[in-house]
Amino acid sequence: MPAKKVNLISLCLRFVIGFSWLSFWSLIAIGLMILCLPFRNLRIRLGNLTGKIVGPVITRITGTKLIYSNRSKINETRPAIYVMNHASSLDIFVAIALCPYGGCGVGKKEMIKVPFFGIVYWLSGHLLIDRGNTEKAINSMDKLSKVVKKNNLSIWIWPEGTRNKDGNLLPFKKGFAHLAISTQLPIVPIILHDAHKRWPSKTMDFYPGEARVDILDAINTDSWKKETINDHIREVKDIMTEALV
Repeated sequence: MPAKKVNLISLCLRFVIGFSWLSFWSLIAIGLMILCLPFRNLRIRLGNLTGKIVGPVITRITGTKLIYSNRSKINETRPAIYVMNHASSLDIFVAIALCPYGGCGVGKKEMIKVPFFGIVYWLSGHLLIDRGNTEKAINSMDKLSKVVKKNNLSIWIWPEGTRNKDGNLLPFKKGFAHLAISTQLPIVPIILHDAHKRWPSKTMDFYPGEARVDILDAINTDSWKKETINDHIREVKDIMTEALV
């Protein structure tokens, strides 16, 4: 039976509670991060902490109950590049709650426009890239690779680059593969099932129910090369596509 959409009164109440929770902790995080501006590594970890406070609450406010499989794998291979499918705003809150400490996110520059959350994301030291400018995006990725190797950080990225509408994977951008080649970090695919059904893209409609999170086996990238980058991207996408079934 399809999930039933929450009614307007419940939706408004959930929105007020969620926005208040997000705003409160974002303001605290912003103050702390301003004090820590010279220390990007510390700001990244403060951002991780904020995500673990905010993410689970927002997820529950939408009415989504997460069912994890192999959750322990998130910490088995660290540092790593975590790649996740992207079909809903729900993905972001699941990701910030699940991301290990020392995980640096990669998102599009438009994210900074999100009230409170965007400023926290930027101050946290996570990377905001201009997907419309390939040269700038590549330079940003190169800088991130150096920061990651210097500080022993992980990376969290959505390889599709934008949200799909039906839960099926869109073509993958090459950024995550370039990062893997330059850092030689293993890739850990993460699948969030049915997020597009719980919180459809570009809406504020919630359909309470379960959503499963699968953490897949790490993929070794030691032998990856730029000359075969398309093969590596295809390998990761095929694994994630099979896991989505």
